[in-house]
Amino acid sequence: MHRIVQTVSEVVLGKEQVIKLAAACLLARGHLLLEDIPGIGKTTLALSLARVLGLSFGRIQFTSDLMPADITGTLVFNSREQTFTFRPGPIFRQLILADEINRATPKTQSALLESMGEGQVSVEGKSYALKQPFFVIATQNPLEQYGTFPLPESQLDRFMMSLSIDYPSRAAEKALLNRLDTRRRIRELSPVLGPEEISALQDKVQRIKTADPLIDYVLDLVAATRRSERLVAGLSPRASEALVMAAKAWAFLEGRDYCVPEDVQAVLGPVAGHRLAHIHEHSSAGRRRTIEDLLEQVPVP
Repeated sequence: MHRIVQTVSEVVLGKEQVIKLAAACLLARGHLLLEDIPGIGKTTLALSLARVLGLSFGRIQFTSDLMPADITGTLVFNSREQTFTFRPGPIFRQLILADEINRATPKTQSALLESMGEGQVSVEGKSYALKQPFFVIATQNPLEQYGTFPLPESQLDRFMMSLSIDYPSRAAEKALLNRLDTRRRIRELSPVLGPEEISALQDKVQRIKTADPLIDYVLDLVAATRRSERLVAGLSPRASEALVMAAKAWAFLEGRDYCVPEDVQAVLGPVAGHRLAHIHEHSSAGRRRTIEDLLEQVPVP
């Protein structure tokens, strides 16, 4: 896993922490939302991960005229056999890049819900299982940009983590401008792992130990969000579960078979930030301040 992070860091320059969090999200069997302005490197990160993870890759470009069947697939009439056969859509890959997801209408956005939550797709009353491991990386433009449809809370909650890549440092951007070969570097990436090995690692992460005081720490953080007067609502039990799973994955990447409070602190922002709805403020800076306040106010075991 460290080799994967290092390899992708050679393409997505200066963003090792973001890449490591994306790897943790995969190991925790979650899905990832990347929210940032165009041109920052969201698609580059997804393509690079697909290459080094050895997963089959599907890209769905979300537009205002995209239909749910364009994602899930549809029934096609076979005139020779006089029957309908199912033609799978791009969702039947293992790593999905859902590009600019908030450009599509809410009806099309919801087509991802079942596949992300249940690992299957239903068409005309019949369910089709998706290949495992299954990992969705969705990108989202800032909501103030023209032609965007805000993701509903139910859709946001399906994403274990939300990350912002942000602008590169001056040194990283200078290195990027000096070489200008990102596309070639992506094509030349070789798989480091395969699907079976990733599934085995996900099973190992599931067995990372969490002591009672650590679980109580997670519950205290969650309870603090439910008492907060600046939030519309606190974190749900699904968010609590995501926080523990993400902390286990982070502990695994740190080389331990048990969780410590620092693991929870490392993933709290990516796991909780997009789930917290503020009463008066909706900026990313406001979300960061809320996370910082939580970490300061809740005692560490």
